Amino acid sequence: MRKIQAQGIHHITLMGADRQTSIDFWEGLLGMPFVFEQPNLDDPAEGHLYFDPGDGRLITIFTNENRSRAHRRTPTDAGCVHHLAINVSLATFRQIEARLGERGIAHSGHKDRGFMDSIYFKDPLGFLIECACYKFEPPNGCTHADVMIEAHKLRVEAGDASIAEIHLADAIELLVKRTQTSLSSDRAPQNPY
Repeated sequence: MRKIQAQGIHHITLMGADRQTSIDFWEGLLGMPFVFEQPNLDDPAEGHLYFDPGDGRLITIFTNENRSRAHRRTPTDAGCVHHLAINVSLATFRQIEARLGERGIAHSGHKDRGFMDSIYFKDPLGFLIECACYKFEPPNGCTHADVMIEAHKLRVEAGDASIAEIHLADAIELLVKRTQTSLSSDRAPQNPY
């Protein structure tokens, strides 16, 4: 038996309502370029819109001019998607509350998640969107997941309930020591004063 090895998200497809609401939300609010459109190849009565979330991958929306909002909040039963988290820069994150406020969009306000900052709001159809900003940048040659694995190990070892900034900082230091060489024979912390 062998795994089917994943190498990233190819795309995510959501059920939309009318075409213009999808364009206004995904591009007009979230800044995702509208890059492609065709009929839904499994249901020609629907459109299929493609947006670039900023990493060259795709978020796609099935649209139908006869479909409208069905829920105040999309279902969160087992098997349903709870929310979609979108990566934003710190500069953008600090502007989100004001930019949502300009449009009268209700939101959660800033949420400190230890390893990231978040804010939540619903799309026009009741689907929960999170804009998230990591509190760290991984060292060269490492990924956010590499830092998270090491921070998790440090958190568990310390007996802490959740990842905090100290775990992230120590994980980054550990990864740098592990992945980057140095001419120093002693790489331990020093006090030069």
